[in-house]
This record gives sequence, C-alpha cells and structure tokens, in this order.
Amino acid sequence: MLFLYRILINSILLISPLIIIYRILNNKEHPKRFLEKIGIFSDKPNVAKLIWFHCSSVGEILSIIPLIEKLEKKRGIKKILLTSSTLSSAKVFNKFKFKKTIHQFFPIDVNFITNKFLSQWKPSVAIFVESEIWPNMIFNLKKRNIPLILLNARITKKSFNRWKKISIFSRLLFNKFDICLSQNNETKNYLKKLGARNIKKLGNLKFSETGLKITNKLNKNQKNFFKLKKILFGAISTHNYEEIFCAKIHNDLKKNYINGITIIIPRHIHRSSEIKEDIEKIGLKVHLHSSNQKIKENTDIYLVDTYGETKSFQKICNIVFLGGSLIRHGGQNPLEAARLGCKIIHGPYIDNFLEVYDLLNKIKISSKIRTLRQAKNIINKNLNNKFNSKQIVKKINSIGNEVLVENQKEISKYF
Repeated sequence: MLFLYRILINSILLISPLIIIYRILNNKEHPKRFLEKIGIFSDKPNVAKLIWFHCSSVGEILSIIPLIEKLEKKRGIKKILLTSSTLSSAKVFNKFKFKKTIHQFFPIDVNFITNKFLSQWKPSVAIFVESEIWPNMIFNLKKRNIPLILLNARITKKSFNRWKKISIFSRLLFNKFDICLSQNNETKNYLKKLGARNIKKLGNLKFSETGLKITNKLNKNQKNFFKLKKILFGAISTHNYEEIFCAKIHNDLKKNYINGITIIIPRHIHRSSEIKEDIEKIGLKVHLHSSNQKIKENTDIYLVDTYGETKSFQKICNIVFLGGSLIRHGGQNPLEAARLGCKIIHGPYIDNFLEVYDLLNKIKISSKIRTLRQAKNIINKNLNNKFNSKQIVKKINSIGNEVLVENQKEISKYF
C-alpha cells in the first residue's frame, strides 16, 4: 500500500507546477513561499532543540495558539516551528506576534522532500494536530526515532470508514504515534480500532482557543453606517451555497425590516467576487468591505472579503449563522460567537464540533435549522436579544483551562 501511495504522490509532484500556477492565479498560494512546499525553505533553524507543530489550516492553528503561548514562556524552549498547508492559515499566523515561533508551509508528502525537510529542521518532537496523517512524513520521522504525537485528535465516522477500507495500512500508520490525545470518546474508540497504541481522551483544545484580538476595528464611517441600520444577522465562515441561502433569508426578512442589513463573511475570501455576483442576481445590493468606497444607504449585504475581521463584526451582531453546516463540511467553531454574546444558528452537519454544540444547546444558545423558514423564525425571535455572555464565558474558560493544562503536561513528557 505504501508503494502505491508513493506512486500516486510522485505523480502529483510531476504536475505540481501546473497546480501551483493555478493556485497562485486564484490567490490560493503565496507567489514566493510556495517553494517551501517543494523543499526550498525560507528560514533556517539554528537551535539544537526544536518543537514542531503541524496544522492543516486556520481552525487548527487557532486551537493551539494558547498552548504555543504557554510554551514560548518556557526558558528551555528555544524555537517552535509551526507548519500548515493553506495561505489563509499563514496570514492568520502573522496576526500573532511570537518571539520563538516561526511558520513554514508543510512540504508535499513525497519521500525525498520529507527527508529533506527533516534534515533541514531536525525537530526534537513532531506534533500533528487533529487529523493530519501523512504517510511518508510519519515513516521518515520514526526512522529517525523522533517522537510523534497526535494532538487534539479527531476521527469522524466518515474518516474512520475510509481508513477501515485500508485497515492493514492504517494500523501500520496509527501505530507509529507515540501518543494520541483525543478530543472525545468517539475518536478514542476509532483510534483504538485503527491501531493506535497509547490513547488518552483530554477534551477539545478549541475550548481554550482565544481567537484573534480585535486589531482591525471598524472605522468611523463603518460604525456610523451600522448604527443607522438594523443588523439582521451575521453569516460567518460560509461555504459555497450557504451565501445564497443567507441572502435569501435576508430577502425575506427585509419585507419587515426595510432598514435591515446582513453581514456575510465567507470562509474563502477569494470567492468574494463570485459571491457578490450571485447575490446581485437575486436583486440585492452588495458592498465589498475591501472596496474602501462609501457604503450606499440601500446596501442589503455587507460582504467582508478580508482576513482577521470576524471578531469585529460578530461583536455587533445579536445572532449569527455558522457556516460549513448546511453542507457536509462538519461546521465551524461556535465558541467565539458565544463568548461575544451571539445566539447561534447552524445547519445539521456539525460533526467537527458535536461536544461544543451539545454544551451550547443545553444552555439554549444555539439552534439547528434546515430550511429558510426555520432560519427566518429563529432570527425574528432573537433579533433584539443579545444574551449576557459572562456565564458562558466562565464555563468555556473553565473547560478550556483544564484541557490546556492536561495537553501541555502530556506533550511536555516528550521534550
């Protein structure tokens, strides 16, 4: 199976120049730093002891920021390397001002490139976050006897069924991890069946996530505009189809709220022009946040097409729709919205955050919707009610601190 995987990944390497050019043209790849993905690195370590974290994208990075902040304060830790795969995650990383932590893009999982990466960086420990499983990198780490940790591990039923189809290969892979620190009991059981040998359920690190500080505050003109408007709801981290769904909700609500406006923040901002065009086709007026033009009074949809703005806009909303939940994506983290006092609506597909939503459902902060009518009814009911978030913040922080301490204690045994 490893032989077949290597043939496949080497084939991808052959066409990678075309893929990279396409991604650069579509603003999905850094025009210079893409070289890191093929083993040409922009930074060089100069320390004997380096701790390496690997995350897939934005959500995983944000979940380990509190842990990295704690590790940076340790005198014995000289350098931390954080790798990720997406351009958006690199931009989010740059919002934080770390002293010891640097970012690189994760290399393509080709055997010789992963070996080059390990020879260059010489990590003392490798910590993969959630469900990042890369066979060549994993096998080469263990050949060098480098401790390997799966942090905040998450295996869904869907991914478990995929791994089960190649059970011999999956057991070989998961057995390589020195320890797997699981988010929940479901993942713990799946990991055991997949051959992991040292598993501990410590809870979800996303409870300890503090998110980005509000650095990009609304300017005076934007503040004045929103003060004169009735913000119907915010749609956060939306995916394809969800923007037009939210636009249709707005179209229905505006019959009763002539002065209403809806804020949409897509998960992937490179789609903003396409989203704007689609929404305008149903007769709504759209303003792009990045345009720096005067906001017209008849604007229906305020489309945020820049990074690092989510918190600023959630702060002025009473109710938000969390994206990635009307499609089979698994949902987005609702904790930041809850901390800011927002009631939350979401679709049925929230597999990535089941235990988080269980908590929010119990205290009647979140509601599941499937149809436009359901969404409209919940928004109408909660439009003027921003709840007092002090108690939920206290509860979330209590859980988060406990999870953070336990995870730090476990990974510290390996460096």
